[in-house]
Amino acid sequence: MTEDVLGSYWTTAGPAVPAGAPFPLRGPEWSPFNWTDRCAQAARVGLRGLGLWHEDLRHLLERHSLVQLGRIFTDAGLEYLELEFLMDWYLPDDDPRRSAAQAITQMLFEAAAVMGAHHVKVGNIFGVPVTHGRLVEAFAGLCAQAATAHGAPVVYELMPSDVTVHSLDAAIALVTGAGARNGGLALDTWHMGKLGIRPDMLAAIPRHHPVYVELSDGRRHDMADLNEETTSYRLLPGDGEFDLVDYVAALHDIGYHGPWGVEVLSAELRALPIETAFDRMASTTMAVLAAAETHSATD
Repeated sequence: MTEDVLGSYWTTAGPAVPAGAPFPLRGPEWSPFNWTDRCAQAARVGLRGLGLWHEDLRHLLERHSLVQLGRIFTDAGLEYLELEFLMDWYLPDDDPRRSAAQAITQMLFEAAAVMGAHHVKVGNIFGVPVTHGRLVEAFAGLCAQAATAHGAPVVYELMPSDVTVHSLDAAIALVTGAGARNGGLALDTWHMGKLGIRPDMLAAIPRHHPVYVELSDGRRHDMADLNEETTSYRLLPGDGEFDLVDYVAALHDIGYHGPWGVEVLSAELRALPIETAFDRMASTTMAVLAAAETHSATD
């Protein structure tokens, strides 16, 4: 079996720093590595795709058109494009944050249409209080909006900071309740590990849900500041204590076969030269996927 790997934005962006990172780690969210170099490095190490964060896309559009960015991507032989991240789309229309969210949604949906995205990732990173009913309604509306704009699914990411969708059952209920054919889940082994979601629990996910999966390793014991750990101390696949081989095997069992995103937010990784970062990410990830294939073959 050939497994396709997608280098998620925060793994491949170099010294770009997410807004949620604690001081003094904060910095610009856009990558100093140009898009052409990122695509070339991805192709060199055998990746099949890359991710773009909304602030990075905004920065790239200051010098390139979406058509140009898409051509650079496909000319490098890449296929799977991830676009992220949509927040605050669940807020009331009169909330001032909603206007900014709508502008980002429009930008990413246009990019998804022009560049042929594999999916658009959404969620509630900062744990804004919102009822489950409101979230279901808003997610259904966002998926309906997406369906008129592009062909990519909208995937909701389950994470510990989300005060509404804080378990696998709640995530499944959200997608099921929305009832959108283009709506699904984004599962990250980092978040699942920190939430105590075991590989065997993934059998509860309905097979018809479109799902996107990210691989990220870590330690079972939480640091004092989970936000700091999440944004700067994740580990490459196979370098930590999570059961990544079992996660991959369990996901195969429910019908998922990639692409496998690699999302490792790591201060150590951010400090590496671009070639070294891509080399390490590709080699560790492909070793885990190969081990999972062997594991499945012997079951």
